[in-house]
Amino acid sequence: MGAIDSDAHVIETMATFDYIDPEFRHLRPRVVRQVEGEHARSNEGGAQKEYWIIDGRLQPKEHNIGSNTSEASREMRDIRARLKHMDELNIDIQVLYPTVFLRAWTQDPAVETAICRSYNRWLADIHSQGQGRLRWALMPPLRSMEETRKEIAFGKDHGACGIFVRGLEAEMRLTNPYFFQLYEMAQDYDLPVCFHSGNNSFAVRDIYASEGGFGRSKLPVIAAFHNLLMDAIPAKFPKLRWGFIEVSAQWLPYAFNDMGLRLQRRGRELPRDPLKANNMYVACQCTDDLEYVLKDGGSHNLVIGTDYGHADTSSQIEALRLLKANGKVAPAVIDRILDDNARALYGLEARV
Repeated sequence: MGAIDSDAHVIETMATFDYIDPEFRHLRPRVVRQVEGEHARSNEGGAQKEYWIIDGRLQPKEHNIGSNTSEASREMRDIRARLKHMDELNIDIQVLYPTVFLRAWTQDPAVETAICRSYNRWLADIHSQGQGRLRWALMPPLRSMEETRKEIAFGKDHGACGIFVRGLEAEMRLTNPYFFQLYEMAQDYDLPVCFHSGNNSFAVRDIYASEGGFGRSKLPVIAAFHNLLMDAIPAKFPKLRWGFIEVSAQWLPYAFNDMGLRLQRRGRELPRDPLKANNMYVACQCTDDLEYVLKDGGSHNLVIGTDYGHADTSSQIEALRLLKANGKVAPAVIDRILDDNARALYGLEARV
């Protein structure tokens, strides 16, 4: 039996933006190369030589690329190679997330819509070649809820199994009522809202510009989780599923303890199994102390991914295999984390 990789990545190329509508071709991102001066370093220590220009801003192109995957596979230039590597890793299905868009990249609704549309059509094309094994999280142009609805409808018809958001969007927290329209749409289309490591706030990005990504990318997602529960947002959308991806699960006991104390002062109680009670799913890492994490429940609501294509702290290309082999958690729980829970989060068909 294979497993479901709940967090894999594509590395964007110029082909990603071949789908931009003709009237918006002038908004197409470009790639530039640094020819002199000291180079920044990637997560693997290599020289960062190439950069995207997106809406007039530089974004690193080589910062987070894992050399344990082939260029053709991680950039989706060779779908057969990607599927072959998945076979070698005993992975049935990968859920694909973006790379360059984990950072803040525009505040212009027109640019956001044009690029999100192109990205989504690139992923739809990839899905069409993936024999049902390459599913994906669609990028919503959140500065326009009308365009977001169009993209959700398109994605639902073309293999998307989630809606990609970051810990902060459009310089707002995700508890802002502005996003309630998104949650209603996600509920209507039976797609989970998937908070992935990253943020779309230029202010936060600039504050943490020189650090490794913990404050910039990880903490906003954990804060979003805390905020949603404290404000009882999941109760407003009882059929909606929520995912929290690439931030590990080691923080859950701390977050639950903190929320329990705060809620007690308000005359409320935290449910015994908060994840299950709120349709929330968290992607763990094989380095997490799962015995500790599972003391507050979650055996039906943890998933795991490989971070395929990346080279950061959550990247472990054999994570699924390692989780199965560590022997610290009951095999039935591991089987749920590797398959059943991911199917429940992403609305995938049950195993036959």
